[in-house]
Formats: sequence, C-alpha cells, structure tokens
Amino acid sequence: MNQGKIVAIVTGVISIFLAVAYLLLVQLLDFRGEMLPAPTFEVKSLSLIISFIGCCAF
Repeated sequence: MNQGKIVAIVTGVISIFLAVAYLLLVQLLDFRGEMLPAPTFEVKSLSLIISFIGCCAF
C-alpha cells in the first residue's frame, strides 16, 4: 500500500472512534434525566447577602 491509503485508513478509524465516543457521551448525558433550569431564588438571596456584607464592612 502506498502512504496515502494508510493515512486515509488511519484517519477513518480515528473519525469513527470519535463519532462513537461522541454518541456514547450524548447518550450518557441524556440518560441523566430532564434538564431543569437553575433555581433563581438562591442567586437573588446570595447577592443580597453579599451586598449586605459589603455594606456593613465599612
């Protein structure tokens, strides 16, 4: 075989490996369940605490 065919075969094998790994990763992430948005009430209370601490520090 000439060198071009070897490079093409190796590149194809790497491409197939990456595709299968990507599909497995997507299946694993999808298996975790429904994606829910992050709760916003905790972020608001944390920013209130930080602003209160910053106000009282001076």
